[in-house]
Amino acid sequence: MENNNYLDSVIKQFEYYKSLGDKAFAQVSDEHLFWQSHEDSNSIATIVKHLWGNMRSRWTDFLNTDGEKPWRDRESEFENDWESREEMLEKWEAGWAVFLNALHSLRAADLDTIVYIRNQGHTVLEAINRQLAHYPYHVGQIVFIAKMCATQWQSLSIPRGGSGAFNAEKFAQPPRREHFTEGL
Repeated sequence: MENNNYLDSVIKQFEYYKSLGDKAFAQVSDEHLFWQSHEDSNSIATIVKHLWGNMRSRWTDFLNTDGEKPWRDRESEFENDWESREEMLEKWEAGWAVFLNALHSLRAADLDTIVYIRNQGHTVLEAINRQLAHYPYHVGQIVFIAKMCATQWQSLSIPRGGSGAFNAEKFAQPPRREHFTEGL
């Protein structure tokens, strides 16, 4: 796969995971955004706060400065102290904007550039892949908590009992090359 194809694909992949979070938030009450199953667990808002902190730190001036910025207060990211859906959504959007703008600014030639996270060198490609594991992990937690809290859950993928119809629709089309998120 050419590196430009990699960048296009990974951006679409991250946009897909952002959309899963967006759709999960829409299905829960404001109260459930801050719900914790016990004191050592994270609420949806706390997970968003952590993602926001990580995205800002890792991807602000990421080609030139260490991804663990001196201004980041990671420990405070796990305090469940945000007070509104609006605040949470504002930070969610802000974190993703920093991250996706950084990805959109990349060119294939940048992928072999060394960047640092806590003084450990990574190629840009490795740094992206590190987040491709980290961010969907947390989005999955958000979706899981939302699904537990929602009074009526609307599937974010192929709904139960819908696999046959979904596959029939896909196989009724000619073979083609496209990202799986196209048409979602």
